[in-house]
Amino acid sequence: MTVKVAVVGASGYAGCELFRLLAGHPKVKLIGAYDIRNAGKPVSEVHPNLRGIVDLKITEPDYAGMGRRADVILAATPHKVAMKFVPKLLGEKAKIIDLSADYRFDDVKVYESYYVKHESPEVKGVFGLPELYRAKIRRARLVANPGCFPTAAILSLAPLVKRRLIDLDHIVIDAKTGTSGAGAAPSEVTHHPVAGANIRAYAATTHRHSPEIDQELSKLAGRKVKAHFTPHLIPIVRGILSTAHVFLRKPMTQKALLRIYREFYAREPFVRVLEELPQVNFVVGSNYCDIGLEPDPQSNRLVVVAAIDNLIKGASGQAIQNMNLMLGFDELEGLEALALRP
Repeated sequence: MTVKVAVVGASGYAGCELFRLLAGHPKVKLIGAYDIRNAGKPVSEVHPNLRGIVDLKITEPDYAGMGRRADVILAATPHKVAMKFVPKLLGEKAKIIDLSADYRFDDVKVYESYYVKHESPEVKGVFGLPELYRAKIRRARLVANPGCFPTAAILSLAPLVKRRLIDLDHIVIDAKTGTSGAGAAPSEVTHHPVAGANIRAYAATTHRHSPEIDQELSKLAGRKVKAHFTPHLIPIVRGILSTAHVFLRKPMTQKALLRIYREFYAREPFVRVLEELPQVNFVVGSNYCDIGLEPDPQSNRLVVVAAIDNLIKGASGQAIQNMNLMLGFDELEGLEALALRP
């Protein structure tokens, strides 16, 4: 079985990664590359790493047409764009995976308080974290791919929160990300002379991924959870290292905690629970999330560290993982690439 797949948002880094990974997917035929930016140019001119591999020409979106031609549409557009065209696509046959935040929130008012007024609040998607929502994703027409920071943070804490092993009122998440997380458009913040020998915190108490983390941790806990999240930009290109500081309700050994994590993720092909604390270069280039933890023997403090590639497990790879589930494919199809190290 071969499915026809189109990518909307062909010019960005997430779009590039979608093409790169889908080109190696044995059951996918790429039929469309859509974007307003770079319309008329070949994909391989915008993304030279795809020369001789993806030779589609980027065209301006024709939503009704692509919805009829494609079996799956992957939308890698900026926030507030997908909400304009997803309702049109849902009237056609294609399944849709949206990599933006437009359909991630259960409460549209939360979205609007961090982004913009929603133009299609009646449309609901399934939150696309396979480790938590596999069954729902399999049945979905529209999947809302999680953000990169929330993917790492939620996976790092889910076993503890689900079993209420920690103080749910005192969760601190400190995350570091590479410059590719800001997207392909150049800016002063990601300009190499500024970012290359620097580290900076940003949106320290107001980052728009915070409510996404809170939403999912609250559902796991069965009560409201408010985590305290601060991201930092560091001088690497890709990767996220998310460090959570939590407090155990009773003393537990590392061995006992690792056993809980390994049981929770026993059937998850892309989550690896490590004896040591993970590093970004264990996962860059792959769809893996590596998790490690270290309890403080002098107190009930526990440090949990998760590492992902922000462009793969944090975006395009996870989107393809979701696509595989929606189509009944093996979850690993097209995602077998191992991490690049060093």
